[in-house]
Formats: sequence, C-alpha cells, structure tokens
Amino acid sequence: MATNEIGEIEGYRTALTGHCYRMLGSIGDAEDAAQETIVRAWRNLETFEGRAALRTWLYRIATNVCLDALASRKRRARPMQEGPAGGVEDELETLPQEHWLEPAPERLVVPQEADPSEVASLRQSIRLAFVSALQRLPSKQRAALLLAEVLGFSAAEVAEILETSVAAVNSALQRARATLSREAVGEAQPLTPAQEELIERYVAAFERYDVPALTSLLREDATFSMPPYALWLQGPEDVGTWLEGRGNACRGSRLLPTAANGSPAFGQYRRSVGGGYHAWALVVLELSADRIAGWNSFLDVDSLFPRFDLPPNLPDEI
Repeated sequence: MATNEIGEIEGYRTALTGHCYRMLGSIGDAEDAAQETIVRAWRNLETFEGRAALRTWLYRIATNVCLDALASRKRRARPMQEGPAGGVEDELETLPQEHWLEPAPERLVVPQEADPSEVASLRQSIRLAFVSALQRLPSKQRAALLLAEVLGFSAAEVAEILETSVAAVNSALQRARATLSREAVGEAQPLTPAQEELIERYVAAFERYDVPALTSLLREDATFSMPPYALWLQGPEDVGTWLEGRGNACRGSRLLPTAANGSPAFGQYRRSVGGGYHAWALVVLELSADRIAGWNSFLDVDSLFPRFDLPPNLPDEI
C-alpha cells in the first residue's frame, strides 16, 4: 500500500467522524466507527479499483459500520425527549451514559480546511437539536438524509452506498424530511453582537452566582437539563428555584470557554475543598435571538473534558 494512499484515507478522518457522530449521537462511538472505517479501508484498498470516487467508497464503509452498530443498540436521546418537564423536588433518576446524546467538539467532527461555506453547513448539521432529531429516524432514513442533504451525494450515489434503488432513496428522503419538519431544530447562525454580549453576561452572572441575572437571560420556555439525570426543567422560575436550592453547590464555580455542536460551550469547574477547582460539567448553550433557549450541563466530565482539551482541575488563580 502506497504511503500517499494511506495519507489520503487518513485525511478523511475528521469528516468521517462527523458523519458517524450524526449517525450515532455519541462522539466516543463516532471515533470508534471512524477508526474501524479507516482500518477496513486500509485492509481492502487493494480491492478498490477506482470504480467509485475514494470519498464515496469511504462513506459507504462508514455508513455500513454505523448501520451495523445501530442494529444492536437503542437510539440516544436528550432528557427533553424522554418525558414532560419535571419539578425542582423530583427524584434525580440517573440513566447510563450510553442512553444520552453526547456533545461533540467541533475540531473532531468538522474539517476546518474545508471551504468556509461547507464548514458553516457542517457546523449547522452537528447542532444538538438537529442531531437529536436525527436519532428519531430509522437508521436507513437517517443515513439517506445525511448522505444526500449534508454530504451532497446524488440520489443515485446514495442508492449505490446503501445498496438500494433510487426510488427507495427518494421515498426514504421524503419520510425523513417529513419527520424532521415536525422537530424544532431551528437554524444555526454566527453569533450576533447581541448574542456575544449575552454570553458575556451569562459568564459574569454565573461566576458571581447572580440567579436573578441568570434567569433574566432565559427564554420563557427555556429548557435546563443535566445528563445523566433524566430530570429536566423548563422556564426561568423553575431554573431559578433549582439554582438557589439543589444547584446551590455550583456557587463559586468558574467557566472556561470552548465550543460544542456549533454553540457556545464552557467547562464548568466547582470549587474544591482543598483549594482550586475541579471539573463538574460541560455546559452547552443553545441560543434563540437574544435569549438562552437551552442550558445543557453534561456531567460525564471524565469522558468529555479530554476530548474538549479541558484540564481536569484549575488553580485558584486563572
């Protein structure tokens, strides 16, 4: 196998990880699936006769790896998809991490060397709302939609990848679009100056733990979730009550900025008893106009923080 061929395949790793993330809803599973795709491609490169473009061949392998994985597992979800909003005194039921949709760092799933317009489109396709809506689709509908509408393959190319007919692909796309049209997925846009100011106000209010200021930044229907807990809250009043009560241990926290799923995100660090701060949550904010529509705190810091290049601890002075 020629070194340049190995390098060309390896150059698709980030793009393939992004495709697998949209399919599987887990950055850990996506990295594993992308690695399996590359290994299969290396092993079978001698049988690849150039009858299709290398890109098409690699996405065919990746899609099949994901379809095989999805055949033996349940779809990933967000707390808001599992039942109605709860109350601040409800029991905190914990579900396994593999039950929940995971956030993804953009550097692992969006090739930054791509054309700027393509980067913008790919960032939009990894939004939490969009990826969670995708998980509601049957796996082959999900694959057809992603191949056609995110990656730009023709119906004929999608049919070849999925080993089906063009008519079946068009039917799958029609059903998938109908399902997604019922989901509130919105659109991702670059942050406006007002939204940049909103994020600054959020950080300042959170670090001084000014609950009235925090809740004033929320939409009236804003959601607040904390996977792996199944409980989620809705509306500024309940969120404020939570922050003042059971969430009061977050008082004195520090936030370290990052980016996840095309949205502003932060590593949240709680004050440690012996000094300094320890990792507590990856916070991903979903914005709508000049308000916060979703406040998502993912508590699986052992898995997530290394992927986001966030340290496990912070000193007293940062």
